[in-house]
Amino acid sequence: MSQATHHDAELILKLYDLRREPVMREARNFFAGFMPASSEDMLAMFFAFDKKENAYLRQVLSYWEMVAALINHGTINPALAQDTLGEMIFVYARVQPYVKAVREKLNSPEFMQNLEKLVEGTADGREKLERHKQRMAEFAKMMQAQAAKQGK
Repeated sequence: MSQATHHDAELILKLYDLRREPVMREARNFFAGFMPASSEDMLAMFFAFDKKENAYLRQVLSYWEMVAALINHGTINPALAQDTLGEMIFVYARVQPYVKAVREKLNSPEFMQNLEKLVEGTADGREKLERHKQRMAEFAKMMQAQAAKQGK
């Protein structure tokens, strides 16, 4: 693997700036709380064209799929990306259990293929994916407990 360059760092910083754009920030906030329990939940949001959350979901997923494509094609140093773009793994971990069903239902075999290749293509990526999934499960339990306390 080649050494990361100043160009790689500049691209990473530009990607960070794009994440701070107001609508993208709203989309990311939505996605952080979006916890589909099944592929049906994912698909329902994909087909909810009348809701802004549908656009948010598509924006977040397509953004990180684009970033993964840049990394997979060698435009950004993979090691630097893995060290600085942890949100990418979080996003993939959130949808990974439903990718196969979404691909089938939408007749879209390319859905999330770049993130899948990037995250699941190495032992380190697979370990990070599992850690993210464990943390998300713990976070979901904490949110459920908090909601129960508040009588929701």
